[in-house]
Amino acid sequence: METIWPLVGVVIGVLLLLVLIMVFKLNTFIALIITSMVTGIILGMPLDKIVDTIEKGMGDTLGHIAIIFGLGSILGKLLSDGGGATKIAEKLIDKFGEKYVTWAMLIASFIIGISLFLEVAFVLLVPLVFTLAKKLNVSNLKVGLPMATSIAITHGFLPPHPGPVAISQAVKANIGHVLLYGIIIGIPIAIIVGWLFPKIAYRLAPSAFTKEGKQEDLEEASALSNGSTPGFGISLLTALSPVILMLLSTVVQLITGNEDGKASGLEGFIYFIGSSTTAMLIAVLFAIYTMGIRRKQKVSDIMDTVANAITPIAMLLLIIGGGGTFKQVLIDGGVGDTISELFHGTEMSPIILAWLAAAILRVALGSTTVSAISSVGIVLPLLQSVDVNISLVVLAIGAGSVFCSHVNDAGFWMFKEYFGLSMKETFLTWTLLESAISVIGLGLILAVNMVI
Repeated sequence: METIWPLVGVVIGVLLLLVLIMVFKLNTFIALIITSMVTGIILGMPLDKIVDTIEKGMGDTLGHIAIIFGLGSILGKLLSDGGGATKIAEKLIDKFGEKYVTWAMLIASFIIGISLFLEVAFVLLVPLVFTLAKKLNVSNLKVGLPMATSIAITHGFLPPHPGPVAISQAVKANIGHVLLYGIIIGIPIAIIVGWLFPKIAYRLAPSAFTKEGKQEDLEEASALSNGSTPGFGISLLTALSPVILMLLSTVVQLITGNEDGKASGLEGFIYFIGSSTTAMLIAVLFAIYTMGIRRKQKVSDIMDTVANAITPIAMLLLIIGGGGTFKQVLIDGGVGDTISELFHGTEMSPIILAWLAAAILRVALGSTTVSAISSVGIVLPLLQSVDVNISLVVLAIGAGSVFCSHVNDAGFWMFKEYFGLSMKETFLTWTLLESAISVIGLGLILAVNMVI
């Protein structure tokens, strides 16, 4: 019993978290802190160490991610309010034409989704989906599913999104490598799922493709959009600037073989501007110019946009930190060591285990980010005893964390309400879409792992 008690403790902890959130409707952050404390007690941790562990988990998780998350949110808001994101989508749709609108939406959403967090990208792109569908006289979902595919992939697989960044930090993976592998794996997933899934969804839930959606719920554009619209080229460069800087650093690192990324001179400077924090800061400063100053906007209005970008993520940051406390309790409580012992000598790939842990927690907890961070506490000790590509493990956790979105996930309800679907239709479209991304993502990660 002593051998499996830590695993029993995890199950009790997850069930407690579900009860607190779903039955008692408690705020997720408060529920995570309570769960962390109770789980620590169940795992037999000394009472005087539990609070220290919780504080360590919160600090370690937010110490790095808070800066990137904050800057990423500001960049997304500037792109959104400045009209850059809409310009990218409209230009690509115009170039591809009506016949290939699905591909245009897929590519535009992927580009926009790299810089904008899922909820922001969703709210920004849904009006465009409805407008296009009406103009082309096609179903909202025919245009909407490719959009949802791309933003779900970028949310689960690509920095600077909070899940991949937090996982990378926790397992000490190179964020540039994660981004590079994430793009290599993410693009084929987008092509396969974005092209194939709408056809499958139409067969499974034809009634969903007749729904008109709820356009009256859409947010109105911000004041920054009222100036001259930025050009496509400058909008694209602004959206991709952090990715370009981080990939430049990664490519130089791979060419020089400088694994630790420590160098002087020009190489050292490239590593400096390519670090996630510096790249995001440069991107934000660039966006302030391209989306604001260059469009003759008042600095005070631009700074209002910056301030408005931070307010909505305050609670989300606390929730991410709360997920970090739960992760730390699992590590310090010996759960990871127990799992490491159970899988000692087994031939199960740590990549599959990482995906499985994140997928189970995702189904139980709902939140992509919280399930991703919490699963690190389960797989981290195992990673220290096996030879595996850490960046691919990060992506496996990311893939698992988007599996089977259902009623305990905010994204489920957002998709359902905006597109005016029934519960059954939402399960047959959104839930299946996320599950397909997750499973195909795992398959591609395992394929890449065999090659490198």
